[in-house]
Amino acid sequence: MNPKASLIIGILCISFSPIFVRLAGAPPITSGFYRIFIAWLCLAPWCIAKGKLKIGRNELWVAIVGGLVFGADIAVWNMSLLKISATVSTLIANLAPLWVGLLSFLLFKKRSGSLFWIGTFVAIIGMVVLVGYQHILALEFNNGILLATLASLFYAIYILITKGILQKIDTITFMFYSMLGASLFLLIICGFQQNNIVAFSTTAWLCFLGMGLICQLAGWLTINHSLRFLESTKVSISLLSQTVLAGFWAILFLNETLELNEIIGSVIVLAGIAITFLKQRNTKLNAG
Repeated sequence: MNPKASLIIGILCISFSPIFVRLAGAPPITSGFYRIFIAWLCLAPWCIAKGKLKIGRNELWVAIVGGLVFGADIAVWNMSLLKISATVSTLIANLAPLWVGLLSFLLFKKRSGSLFWIGTFVAIIGMVVLVGYQHILALEFNNGILLATLASLFYAIYILITKGILQKIDTITFMFYSMLGASLFLLIICGFQQNNIVAFSTTAWLCFLGMGLICQLAGWLTINHSLRFLESTKVSISLLSQTVLAGFWAILFLNETLELNEIIGSVIVLAGIAITFLKQRNTKLNAG
């Protein structure tokens, strides 16, 4: 499949995730577990039948670690979705491009350029508007916002980890092992928290299936495929469009409304992240 078309399909699929989480009404960690486990159950027979299980030791460890990070991302994001609006939570969780650029600079000494730092500054201003400067001065932070911010950090780490490995092994092989690791990780957390993992309504089970088949399996198969051919920062920027889609679905299915400061802050944050994308595009054009 064309990488750009694959990315578009993936974005559309994962944009439904916050809607399913809210409609399920289940513990957030349990929702995360079923999202990944159902997708893994559907993928496993195909991997076995097609002989897709062969993987090197180093690649196996990277896939598992990537799965653990992805599981942590889904867990804390689901927690934030039950505390703040789906639109704001999705927006903050997609601050990954800023983390990708910052971590690339700190860990790999990759120069980010002036536009990256300008975009980061603009995004921070947007976060101040969104949260409210009076709350920041008083050190009063909504737990949902903090959880969504943590999710964005995990999201960035996942992108950085998976970019290299997806150029070496098959996408489906990677997903088999990463989702296995993530499922076991979230199941263990459910056990420690003594979460209900069986007694749910029909609506909840349908939402679990939607998360697993649409958001996780179809969504991340196509996104991971695009990561093999497109720049990781460019992919993370493109994934911001799921915020717009998720906001539309939230209005349509959850009857959500946003305060004026949330709307203005969200627009500023998106503008800031878009500026970091201009850096990537200009760099590419200059190199050509």
